[in-house]
Amino acid sequence: MEALVTTRLVLHPLTPAEAEYVVEGHPGPDALWAPDYPNDGDRAGARHFLEHCADTGDPRPFGAYEIRLREDGHAIGGVGFHGVPDDRGQVTIGYGLIPAMRGKGYASEALRALLEFARAAGVASVKGDADLDNAASQHVMAAAGMRLVGEDDLLRHYRIDWTAGSAAERGGRATAADEAAGPSSSPQVIAPRPS
Repeated sequence: MEALVTTRLVLHPLTPAEAEYVVEGHPGPDALWAPDYPNDGDRAGARHFLEHCADTGDPRPFGAYEIRLREDGHAIGGVGFHGVPDDRGQVTIGYGLIPAMRGKGYASEALRALLEFARAAGVASVKGDADLDNAASQHVMAAAGMRLVGEDDLLRHYRIDWTAGSAAERGGRATAADEAAGPSSSPQVIAPRPS
């Protein structure tokens, strides 16, 4: 499984063994973790990934990704899918950063890369949610091109949908849905760093 690379980040797909370290809160061999990583959200995401692996098998590439700074390789948070696409081609995402890294655009950058990956993989729709009072998370989804589609007593629900076929398949012509997905440049896909 290959990593996704953006201008400032590497989205490293977690293996089940790496997810175990995140759940335990102890870095594995050669792991580079920023102070305060992993937080409760990172541990919950890794735990969910491991539960999915145990129940239905490893969902990669629709699993959990560790957000690492490109400049030094330190893990600063996580982003990922809650499992493989359903029968309608829909997936759910989640993300989070350690407090020291918030407000710098990293979450939006990581989410845009994950959305572009999902679109290129043929996913029809991606959804996510945020607590009603979590304006920062709502901003992240909006900045990545997701739109508010509903609200209940606890959460605001966001989604992005794509039409059949990518812009590349249409000779480079983008649709309104493509434009909503964010920047037209795709994240690079590279081989993971040796551990």
